[in-house]
Amino acid sequence: MDDKVLAAQKWVNKTYAGVSGYTRCPEDGRTGWATMYSLTMGLQKELGISPVVANFGAGTLAKLTAHGSIGPDEPNVNIRKIVQHAMFCKGYWGGVDASDTRYTITASRAKALYDAGYRAVGRYLYQPPDSIDKYIKPGELQDMFSAGLRVVPIFQDNGRLLSDFTYAKGFQHGLLAHERATFYGFNRSTVIYFAVDYDATNDQIASNIIPYFNGVSAGLANKGKRFVHGVYGSRNVCAQVTKETYARHSYVSGMSTGFSGNLGFPLPANWAFNQIKEFKFAPDFDLDKVAHRAGTDFGQGSVNKQTSPADDFIAYIERLYGLAVDYGKGDPSRLVMEYVRHVTYANFAWWALIGDPDKDFIKYANGRDAFVWDEFKDPFTGYHIGAEHMLATCNAHYVKPQPSNPLRVNAGDVGGWGGDIITLYGEWRRDSGSYSSGYTYCEDKFAKIGVDSTFGFNDLLEDADGYLISERVRGGQDIVTAVRNHYRGSGGLTRIGDFLTKRFSGLASTATDMARNMLTMSDDPTIALGRAKLIYGIAGYDTLLPEMLPADKLAEFCRGFADSLLARAGQEGLKKATYLANQKKNLRDSQ
Repeated sequence: MDDKVLAAQKWVNKTYAGVSGYTRCPEDGRTGWATMYSLTMGLQKELGISPVVANFGAGTLAKLTAHGSIGPDEPNVNIRKIVQHAMFCKGYWGGVDASDTRYTITASRAKALYDAGYRAVGRYLYQPPDSIDKYIKPGELQDMFSAGLRVVPIFQDNGRLLSDFTYAKGFQHGLLAHERATFYGFNRSTVIYFAVDYDATNDQIASNIIPYFNGVSAGLANKGKRFVHGVYGSRNVCAQVTKETYARHSYVSGMSTGFSGNLGFPLPANWAFNQIKEFKFAPDFDLDKVAHRAGTDFGQGSVNKQTSPADDFIAYIERLYGLAVDYGKGDPSRLVMEYVRHVTYANFAWWALIGDPDKDFIKYANGRDAFVWDEFKDPFTGYHIGAEHMLATCNAHYVKPQPSNPLRVNAGDVGGWGGDIITLYGEWRRDSGSYSSGYTYCEDKFAKIGVDSTFGFNDLLEDADGYLISERVRGGQDIVTAVRNHYRGSGGLTRIGDFLTKRFSGLASTATDMARNMLTMSDDPTIALGRAKLIYGIAGYDTLLPEMLPADKLAEFCRGFADSLLARAGQEGLKKATYLANQKKNLRDSQ
């Protein structure tokens, strides 16, 4: 039930109950044709049509045209309310301050758009060969930013035929989108909208579109998960892709009114943008007018953002912790973890794993100018630490502490290293044509500096840090002290070795057994189902799940993980002096 729709239904029934021909709509908070017909009949009454009928026909259109445009200054209060309620029932409750276009945004066009009230423009990262000119040009982003505009990156490589959508193409498009977004300097966690520019049916969505987006997600993950995928398409496409692949936000092709995927479907719950009108903004410049939903993705207002040092991240955690204390409810350290993860790591899978973040605290913090910190520079290695992933891992281990049995694994592990080894397994099975040996695959791909993987070196650092900081908090430190001690003290100096010792007993045999348990445990259906979904999303539905793989091949993969983890800890030990020197150099107030 939607409270805004329910309010519209109650208002229209109460206001027009005695009008000749009026038909009441159900007051159930669900939008539908009955509600829209009742609002139409209310509009007819205000336009002088009698009796009213449940149809928006030529007569209604003629009267509405004669009435003229309806805006904020409309003198008829009821007409204003009808339009407002109709917008609510169709899912529009944002402002119309966004747009998109294939045309280059020059400095003069950027100024004209800003003066006309626009604040964001969707632009294309890529131009397929032999297609119309539409990609972002050199200097264009700076012209937009200088005028006060934000940019919403869209990726489209044709995307108008069913054959354009396969897992393999999605994976390649994920890689290409990462390359193009990196070339332009887009910041970490930028949402890239991948386009489905045709009317895909339910069967086609299941057979091609969802596998394509699984490929996109896997391609972006393979490059270190710097960017996240959104979906552009009909309401139905956006809703189904979001449900099955956890797209961050939806960009609805609302102008395609003839698409079956827009007929009778509500706006997806995660919609951020909705195209509503195409028009000629200037004689040489076409534009799509786009509704934006307040509080969601609004593109980027800069590129090439410099990664902050750990000092700034520690100060950020301290301020956020202060807000959590002032909030006066719950565990302040846990609230900090939840807040930092709530944008990227709070979908249905994370809800099933460790529950929802405290939404009231998120509102409280946002109302006091809080924001989600995306990354910072690790003082020891110089690598960039993804704060959202690290604190999501921390949150998982904090909520679901490790079992007393050292070989058991649980949801806390899935939120960190366990989830990453599951995706690494999926990558191995996808690449098994060229990597028969799982041991060799782990040697070559797991946490290896300079190698693309869903379990890259950065992921291992974030998994280790999240686990170790969680253990500090569980031991009695608040999150500020734990983070400060880890990055300003010696915590990050031996993080991989400490992680190996504390979670895997420092033994290759234990790490091997725990990896096997993570990949095959069946007593927790949430983990088992989530594991299958992750693996199928990367390797396809015809792949062998770990429990179906011959035992010797699975054991070889698990040993490869364990031996490689020990090797990474050993390499860390050899670099202690270098890491210590880096820490003194990278922290502004060195101890």
